[in-house]
Amino acid sequence: MTVRRDLQEPARCRPDLVIGREELFAAAREQLGRGGSVLLHGPAGIGKSTVLRALAAEYAGTARTVLRCSATESESHLPFLALADLLGLVLDEVSGKLPDAQRTALESALTGRGESTLQRDGLALRLAVLSALRALAAEGPVLMVADDLQWLDPASAELLGFAARRLGDFPVRLLCAARTEGQEYDDHLRASPPGTLALRLGPLTRTHVSALLDERGYPGLPRSTVRDIHRTSGGNPLFALELGRALAENPVPPRPGEPLPVPTSLRALVLHRLDMLSADARRTLLVASAGARPTRALLHAAGRTDAEAETAQAAALGLLATDPEGPTVRFAHPLISAALYAEASAQERRDAHAALSTAASDPIERARHLALATTGTDPEAAARLAEAAALARDRGAPAVAASLGLLAARHTPADGDPGPEELRLTAAEDALTAGESDLARDIARDVLTRAVSAAARVRAWMVVIDAAGQAMSEVDAVFPQALSDAGDDPRLRALVRYQLAWRALLVEGEMDKGREEAAHAAGLAARAGDRRTELLALAFQAHMETLMGHPDAPTTIKRALREPQDPQVACDHNGIGAVRFRWLLMSDQLAEARTTISSLLRAVRRRGMAESEVHYVRFLAETELRSGSCGRALDLARESLRLARDSGIGESASAMLTSLAEAAGGDLGRALALARESAERAEEDGDVMYLSRALAALGHAHLVAGDAGAAVRALRRARELEHGIGITDPARGRWQGDLAEALVRVGELAEAEDVIEVTRVQALRLGRESVLAVLDRAEALVRAARGERDAALAQLTSVQDRLAKLGYGLEEARAAFALARLRTGRPGPTTYDEAARLFRRCRALPWLRQVEETAAASTALPVGEPAELDALEGLAAMERQVAALVMEGATNREIAARLFISVKTVEATLTRVYRKLGIRSRVDIVRLAAGRRV
Repeated sequence: MTVRRDLQEPARCRPDLVIGREELFAAAREQLGRGGSVLLHGPAGIGKSTVLRALAAEYAGTARTVLRCSATESESHLPFLALADLLGLVLDEVSGKLPDAQRTALESALTGRGESTLQRDGLALRLAVLSALRALAAEGPVLMVADDLQWLDPASAELLGFAARRLGDFPVRLLCAARTEGQEYDDHLRASPPGTLALRLGPLTRTHVSALLDERGYPGLPRSTVRDIHRTSGGNPLFALELGRALAENPVPPRPGEPLPVPTSLRALVLHRLDMLSADARRTLLVASAGARPTRALLHAAGRTDAEAETAQAAALGLLATDPEGPTVRFAHPLISAALYAEASAQERRDAHAALSTAASDPIERARHLALATTGTDPEAAARLAEAAALARDRGAPAVAASLGLLAARHTPADGDPGPEELRLTAAEDALTAGESDLARDIARDVLTRAVSAAARVRAWMVVIDAAGQAMSEVDAVFPQALSDAGDDPRLRALVRYQLAWRALLVEGEMDKGREEAAHAAGLAARAGDRRTELLALAFQAHMETLMGHPDAPTTIKRALREPQDPQVACDHNGIGAVRFRWLLMSDQLAEARTTISSLLRAVRRRGMAESEVHYVRFLAETELRSGSCGRALDLARESLRLARDSGIGESASAMLTSLAEAAGGDLGRALALARESAERAEEDGDVMYLSRALAALGHAHLVAGDAGAAVRALRRARELEHGIGITDPARGRWQGDLAEALVRVGELAEAEDVIEVTRVQALRLGRESVLAVLDRAEALVRAARGERDAALAQLTSVQDRLAKLGYGLEEARAAFALARLRTGRPGPTTYDEAARLFRRCRALPWLRQVEETAAASTALPVGEPAELDALEGLAAMERQVAALVMEGATNREIAARLFISVKTVEATLTRVYRKLGIRSRVDIVRLAAGRRV
């Protein structure tokens, strides 16, 4: 069909709704923007048509004529059908511009009148299509949009290819899509203009699948379910949406260990070749689909004696991936396995699992298959499943342990020991360890509907609270119920009091109250002999005391490090190992901090502790950032953010740290966006702790970007929040130097001095050497702004040396940059080379660009002579400096850069200079200087 621009319907698909295709969209935009053509290709359901419609909607407005066609397999045998779709509505417009023979051939092909064929009218038809497109292009740009090129009738494909290769400089763009399984798109390029950009659409990430499901009406799915949808769909958006729809329509969710329900529509799509298999081969594939890692040897052990021949037959039909050298039986797409399993009857599935329960070599797999082959309660199966869950836990596979624990609970009799509720709670705790907080919460809520014992109920409440993460305000109503269930039992009350310590910090923003609650919890736990809870409470108490600058912090850390230790708590992100790391980092012991956090990260990865992994990757990124390894820090921060978004854990904290890393070594626009995202998430969660850090990151990004006013606003609020919480150790957020520098730039020197002095008192008390060095750097900027340039230069030189010795590479480079800017315009050599070298060593690209821009702007300006400066008697130091630089010919922006103040401050200072000297403009200052020279 052809649509002229004035007849187009409003686009139904906006580009911003195309999820997970940002880079591809950018490449297509660039190609179309310069008049080129684009071919989108990929497998069925991958989203080609969606992207095609979005691009067409965006670029249709730039064309005078838009020609469209969409082919189908059932109509691909009809000659000239696609050509009729494209040119049918413009035939009247172009026919009069064609030679008679061409017009006759084209009208006959498009209208069906006569019997035009490529064999009889080949040349006339080819030239007619070419002439028609040239005639349309002569009136204005033409955009041809063609979907499903693989179903184009051969005649239309031949004619379009002929024309496309000969259009030359005529403004005709082709935007098309074709289904391909691999990279075989060359045939489709023959029907496209030369230079067409071929873009293959690949699978979506789990994060993008989650966003797609939310956007298309399936929000709020548990992350474990989204993970299963992503794995089963292989990242194919059509498959993912169909699986989401099937789940939404299915009132009973899949049981643990079972695959997702596969709708009939998808079964038909991927299993249309299944009828070509023999019955035995189909049973063999069912056994393979039921196995976790099927091999031909496993199939043999499960009784499939002709597995080699049957899998070879399936591979020939495209159901299995061909890998003759490898032992693994791998399906061509994960959905084929899921669909095959869904297609089988319940008895057929149980038979397959029964065969695998004896054939599998791994005890965990044997137990899982036994459970899925068993119906009803079975104490023996339950015991084997509980043992398998413990083994999975020891192997560092808590997600597997959670699944096996739920299966064990299902097969455990009500009077079993342990009982089904205890097994479910253990599974919920395993799910928390694996980062599956949604699953953990659902299990705990289910237990609470039936459990009557105080211990089980309190344990379930603890899971509900932990599953809330930073958003603890959302479960505020839980605490009174948990305390009521705990009664006078010191062990149970210790559990609740420990969580109340977190609530005091995250919800109420009262650090001292949190410390008191943690100390109370530690005492109760010690009395009850619960060392695990005691260690967690002591670690929390030590963390609060560290941030508060409390003198008892070292003593509490030592208490928490005493034996016996709980191995799980020792490496947990809320355990004493993490607290000790923070202490080392805040105490400028960067090398030991790096060693400590690297060891903790290895430990939690071995144990499969997903939440701790998110935090520890971020901690390692922060360590590298402090050390000035900006490239490494950026890579780690981005990894932490990816893990956080995949798991839904610590997203605000990871966005905050990634913002700092982007500002140091990446992209400033992204740094600002991530800092705002972090602040918004913290606000939504009611998390004042991370809100202050997010605001500090936002202020830093604004400062690096050159917006000192915005930096001051963000950092002032961070200061207010930390004061309200009770944080006194400046090494926690290290924003004070940034705030002082931003205040200097906006001309608020008195406030800058106050920030420096107040912070210095705490830093001296706690021995925070790097903080003191950064404060001295900020003080040097204050002195420079007051006209004390020699003192400022001496102080900055000392600061750079101290920061270098402490190992703070980025801060050292910032001091060198400040030195270079301060030396500009003074007698003697001036160079930015040292600052550039240091920033380059750190891979601090945003800062390096600043150095290059400042060096280019500070072309050697003549220095004012003493006689000229005599004319400025009576002015304050800052006013004299600004006026002297005006005499040298510096612009307001150059003056601001050299004096570390804002352009607005320069303008306000000049106003005072005019008033004191009795002049009206900067021109009068120049005249004054010229008069003194004469």
